[in-house]
Amino acid sequence: MVTKAITATTIGISSYKIEVEVDIANSLPGMNIVGLPDNAVNEAKERVHAAIKNSGFTFPTGKVIVNLAPADIRKEGTNFDLPIAIGILKEQGIDIPDNNTIAFLGELSLDGSIRKVNGILPLVCGLKDNGIKTVFVPQDNAKEAALVQDIQIFGAKHLGDIVNHFGETPLKPTVIDINKYLTTSSQNDYIYDFKDVKGQQKAKKALEIAAAGGHNIIMSGTPGSGKTLMAKCLASILPPLELEEALELTKIYSICGLLSKDNPLMTNRPFRVVHHTASPNGIIGGGSNPKPGEITLAHRGVLFLDEMVEFPRQVLEVLRQPLEDGEVVISRAKNSIKYPAQFMLVGAMNPCPCGYLGDKEKQCSCTEFQIQRYRSKLSGPLLDRIDLIINVPKLTTEELINTKADAEPSKIIQKRVVNARKIQALRYKNENIFTNSELNAKQIKIYCKIDEKTEDFLKIAAQKFQLSGRKYSRILKLARTIADLEENPNILLEHVTQALQYRDTI
Repeated sequence: MVTKAITATTIGISSYKIEVEVDIANSLPGMNIVGLPDNAVNEAKERVHAAIKNSGFTFPTGKVIVNLAPADIRKEGTNFDLPIAIGILKEQGIDIPDNNTIAFLGELSLDGSIRKVNGILPLVCGLKDNGIKTVFVPQDNAKEAALVQDIQIFGAKHLGDIVNHFGETPLKPTVIDINKYLTTSSQNDYIYDFKDVKGQQKAKKALEIAAAGGHNIIMSGTPGSGKTLMAKCLASILPPLELEEALELTKIYSICGLLSKDNPLMTNRPFRVVHHTASPNGIIGGGSNPKPGEITLAHRGVLFLDEMVEFPRQVLEVLRQPLEDGEVVISRAKNSIKYPAQFMLVGAMNPCPCGYLGDKEKQCSCTEFQIQRYRSKLSGPLLDRIDLIINVPKLTTEELINTKADAEPSKIIQKRVVNARKIQALRYKNENIFTNSELNAKQIKIYCKIDEKTEDFLKIAAQKFQLSGRKYSRILKLARTIADLEENPNILLEHVTQALQYRDTI
């Protein structure tokens, strides 16, 4: 007789239901796992054997054959240990219901205890979509799994706990309040605050606009002008995550094993700082079994490239397609995996190799050729995808001393950003997008309408500044965000002129 246990596997952030079929043949003792298992799944043979024996149960004396169906999907990870063990115990007559609405996920220790595994949230979401009503998971994963509503979650510490659950000692289901995590997330404990930044009003306003509309921005300025500090302050004015965004982001971090056991839901937008020695695979993602890269970990948040021109050109160029499409496709011979990558790119750079071009106190020592070669590391197509490009002048010693650090605090700026985001969320509720930066060409015609006078002005500006079609569209999206910050339903001429002011030359 063949017994079955239901589980799941992930490909990218998508989940697929897997049936673990177990048969015990009257043959020499052994265990074979078939159905495209990877090394981690194959090693389950030894873990399952020891776990069953050390939990007080008898391991079969015949040949155990395990099939992971469907067999054309590659299986990887250690979450197959528990369903394989359950299938073997059921085959031996242990009283565990043969129910197609119950699933099992977890890695087994040699003593039978159940260890935490990565990717629980997308796995449980996929099982729910396939009609599963109850899922048994490791105790350390229980809170994360319980984020999925309308499905019963049981957290177990030991293989014996699951067997006893169907006997005289039932486990208690894990239930959590998702909204509690969202409402208790602190937005006020940031180290960096805009109130501590002296001067730089234009740069602050540019970062506020970028946060409000999810726009990409590059800041160019001499060393000590405050570029890095202001970029770090950006995290303090980003709006809180909406529930749908939080769940999407949590799936990504769950797959990467970056979630906290006590705080299973991502409640703050990510702010990823990447060093210039990072490889293309580290930025985009990849590997033989492709995993998310930094741009996916920055989804719905910020990817900060400090000293941007120090990055190899190859690394910068691979950002072009994700910046345009909001996703990245990693293709391998066996399959292609799509990861979301809707992030804000924030770059900081010096204006020249020595860093002092335009400095009020120190003279630049670079030649014109050196400056041009330095700036050419940022290609035209990449700059085309940047919405705001601003020069950040360094304050003089006198300005630093005499200027009081009593600027607007991040809390006040964040309120305007949140209000602008709410306006966008209401406007795009039927478009499956969240911010102005995500508008496509068709949507721009609908939501970024301008009057004839403003259109004539923008045409003249496009000819004078040689704006490409992509830049033209980005100016309109930027003007839409500026109007939203002013709570104006229409894009006016002043909004377009202001948007053009944030396109400084690098």
